[in-house]
Amino acid sequence: MAVLRQWCELLMTAEGLRSRGMAVFFGVLATAALPPLQLVPLLVPALTGLIWLIGAASSRRAAFAIGWWFGVGHFASGLYWISIALLVDAARFAWMIPFTVFGLSAFFALFTGFATWVAVVVSPPGVGRVLALAAAWTFQEWLRSWLLTGFPWNLLATVWVPVDSVLQSAALFGPYGLGLLTVWAAASPSLLTQPGISSRWRIWLGTGLPVTLFLLLAIVGTIRLGNADDNRVEGVRLRLVQPAIPQQLKWQDDMRERHLAAHLALSATPATPPPTHVIWSETAVPFFLASDTPARELVASVAPEGGLVITGAPRGGREPDGLAHVWNSLLAIDRNARVVGSYDKFHLVPFGEYVPFRGLIGLSKITAGRVDFSSGPGPRTLQLPGLPPVSPLICYEIIFPGDVVAAGDRPAWILNLTNDGWFGHSAGPYQHFAAARLRAVEEGLPVVRVANTGISGVIDGYGRVTARLGLGVAGYLDADLPIALPAPMFARFGNLLTAGFILLASGGALFQYRRRVGI
Repeated sequence: MAVLRQWCELLMTAEGLRSRGMAVFFGVLATAALPPLQLVPLLVPALTGLIWLIGAASSRRAAFAIGWWFGVGHFASGLYWISIALLVDAARFAWMIPFTVFGLSAFFALFTGFATWVAVVVSPPGVGRVLALAAAWTFQEWLRSWLLTGFPWNLLATVWVPVDSVLQSAALFGPYGLGLLTVWAAASPSLLTQPGISSRWRIWLGTGLPVTLFLLLAIVGTIRLGNADDNRVEGVRLRLVQPAIPQQLKWQDDMRERHLAAHLALSATPATPPPTHVIWSETAVPFFLASDTPARELVASVAPEGGLVITGAPRGGREPDGLAHVWNSLLAIDRNARVVGSYDKFHLVPFGEYVPFRGLIGLSKITAGRVDFSSGPGPRTLQLPGLPPVSPLICYEIIFPGDVVAAGDRPAWILNLTNDGWFGHSAGPYQHFAAARLRAVEEGLPVVRVANTGISGVIDGYGRVTARLGLGVAGYLDADLPIALPAPMFARFGNLLTAGFILLASGGALFQYRRRVGI
């Protein structure tokens, strides 16, 4: 305890450059709790240290700055892999790396700065401040999920992905509710050095209560998993094709036919039992497949009898406005080379698939082609031959909680096509796969993820990985499709639960403040 008190005193007296450096360090520690390192215990010194640092802040503005520097460290270390995409065409885009990584980090750090500012404004040091930080952190994560098209990457609940029992709580509370509890628990040890509280209460509030709560969550999750079944959809056998084509080669004109041939060869490999449906990744076919009959016939040649090939491909056409449009699409091709289902991506990646304010900025998107992709209408449920109703998602559409299935038309599974080849052997694909596992638990739906370079896999409605093909491995994966679970609480109420948790934690913080000041 004496060592802990000395460390606290060091942080509470930190000023200037030292406090900023410590804030950045704690932000990096918080990233280490996320995939792929998943060093979950490091979240405790990260958020406890953050509470102590803002406790030493001389003003609300200084508290905001501490949170901002924490966010810079957290997002720069957690999103560094974005820079790898800019090296695919280094001659054109490498110069953007410092602006992209540190510019994005500086912007997203405004959200964490807001959280620490609110924590200081709402409550003085103590239990109330810990609750205020948890509420404000959760609010900023939700805000980040939709503001300026949204980017809810690395939600703090993701730290529980390696702990299946605790992960089950996402079915009840969603990622934001579980994240709120996580922030509260990880920051509560700051109370161990809080004056004005008896030693017994400091230990209980700082460690005993958080540990007890998460032990209870683990027990409840273990019971849920113990009652889980392994039922599979009868008559469905999926083949996930992962050719592991490097992004630098994927769109080379002289190699497109070779890439298609690699998909065809993997798809046609005999197996027992044979697949009923073959699935390729995002933009696996580098042609306008819907209007290219010879290419479509080639794809149809490997469709199982009575089954389909489901693939990502660009789709072109004209809208009523008379202008030519291009969509990042999913197409389902039957054995007669007919397109029996399609879906257009609606959450587009800024600067990756379109350039916002193109006329003012004058930059090109980093994906192939000069024309910006157009956005699809939103989530939808497809009815495809031989398959249960499915919600298709392309690329990072899987990271948006509460926005992965069509309202009022619940599917039986989610299909996520992606191409993480842009990001090489970095943390990005692991973080992306972890987001898919969270969505599976939240919705109670199996998720099938097919990625060009990996990680491909099948995840059941409990978030358990039932089949997996690792990052950078070329091959295919044959797997059964798990059945859907009854819609859990988050699937039914969505972000209404998020609002409830934020209000509850905020109310607790204000109540504690009123008690302390005698209002």
